[in-house]
Amino acid sequence: MINPSLIKFLSRLQKNNDKTWFDAHRKEYETLRAEYIEFVDALIKEISSFDPSIATLQGKKCIFRINRDVRFSKNKAPYKTNFGAYFNQRGKNGGGAGYYLHIEPGQSFLASGVWMPEAELLNKIRQEIDYSWGEWKSIVNKTTFKKTFLDGLDTSNMLTRPPKGYAEDNPAIHYLKMKSFVVRKSLPNQELSEKNFIKTISKAFKETVPLVAFINRALD
Repeated sequence: MINPSLIKFLSRLQKNNDKTWFDAHRKEYETLRAEYIEFVDALIKEISSFDPSIATLQGKKCIFRINRDVRFSKNKAPYKTNFGAYFNQRGKNGGGAGYYLHIEPGQSFLASGVWMPEAELLNKIRQEIDYSWGEWKSIVNKTTFKKTFLDGLDTSNMLTRPPKGYAEDNPAIHYLKMKSFVVRKSLPNQELSEKNFIKTISKAFKETVPLVAFINRALD
């Protein structure tokens, strides 16, 4: 489970997002960060039971730093108000598909897949979907997959016209127009502190193993 104190800390950080406040509460942050790393290590062990490709990952290398990069942003708040962790066989910053956990007051969620891949990678994924349409269709239409991720794959930023090289009547055209291949599931605050929380999210991640494997195969 996630320590409820983490949500309380992040809630206070949202209201006091400045260096003076953060420095005054740095020890609290460091304690919560250490606990989160332990949780992430336990989650890696759970996920690797059905996806061995991430078994060698370390929690401390999967989490993201709290400091924001404000160089090119109008929002100059120095700190993120969430704890995130990404599990990818190529490493946290590696390309390809993986599993993501986002902890933020009232906005926590888990996600799997790949978000906005670069043009070369996007073309490879589209090609694999076109070539292996039957397999892709069986993955995204699996009953338990659809029941777990009610909104389906992310449809934001979709193309309005078919990508170059594909016809409008292609049976996979809905997916070929996508720019991201991600599913997402919201996690209410009260669910985070339940004793079986780690089992709950690992069960959801398990449903996405074929999706993650399909995408990573396309990129190999």
